[in-house]
Amino acid sequence: MKRLLTLEYLKNINYKPFRILSIIYFIILGGLLFIGLVDFKLFDKFNINLKTEGIYEFPYIWSFTTYIVGLLKIFLGLIIVFSVCQEFTNRMFKQNTIDGLSRKEFITSKFLTILMFSLLSTILVFLITLFLGYTYSTKTDFSLVTQEMYFIGCYFVKLVGFFTFLLFLSVLFRKSIFVLIGLFVWSIVETILISVEKASYMAGVNPDQAIEKLQHYTGITSFLPLESFGNLLKNPLLRLKTAKMFGITTDFPFPTYSVLASIFWIGIFLIGSFLILKRRDT
Repeated sequence: MKRLLTLEYLKNINYKPFRILSIIYFIILGGLLFIGLVDFKLFDKFNINLKTEGIYEFPYIWSFTTYIVGLLKIFLGLIIVFSVCQEFTNRMFKQNTIDGLSRKEFITSKFLTILMFSLLSTILVFLITLFLGYTYSTKTDFSLVTQEMYFIGCYFVKLVGFFTFLLFLSVLFRKSIFVLIGLFVWSIVETILISVEKASYMAGVNPDQAIEKLQHYTGITSFLPLESFGNLLKNPLLRLKTAKMFGITTDFPFPTYSVLASIFWIGIFLIGSFLILKRRDT
């Protein structure tokens, strides 16, 4: 494992897009977590401060920070895409196989890179969340601090799942532009399928109960890959004090089914990536 990680490091450290995207990601990541300290003006009339809305309160802060930072996953995702695709465009994969690197080791090395990036991002989010929580939360009882800490684990699984999907697409298409197009097309397909299923489910539902019904809805499309990864972290804006005034519930139970579905898809994408490499010429 150490040999594979060293090999990946040597490949990527001199790759300019790798360095640039990594720096951009971690700078934006740190800044975005402090967004709650900034006042926003809505319709040039209303000042909104997310801190006073309770986003930094324990235990809610765990869902807020992980969800917001999760929106930046595409930056790290691009690093994975470029890292894999350059192996094929620059014929490094062919040379590595000649030098004795097996296809299994190639997939393993990329997956280890995914794990390292995901772990580094998760640790950073964890530390910043603790800092913000202990600084701005009105209650810091240990039971509250740890009550929803599982969102950190869900964040890690979400990153690993999304990046493994990109790894699969990169091995399949081998060109970064086609990978991004494939990701876009698949996201559209999932959106259409989910919309159709939810529309069928919501037919005849009382409008007053629509929001609550959708919050607790779990259909077949909930187990599609991107939807499974997305369901690991719920939208924290539902937990704002303003949202509570409208009677919106804020109970975010542990997403057991989404975690299991995500782990399943991670395995499928890794196996699929290996089989594609095994069947193709270098």
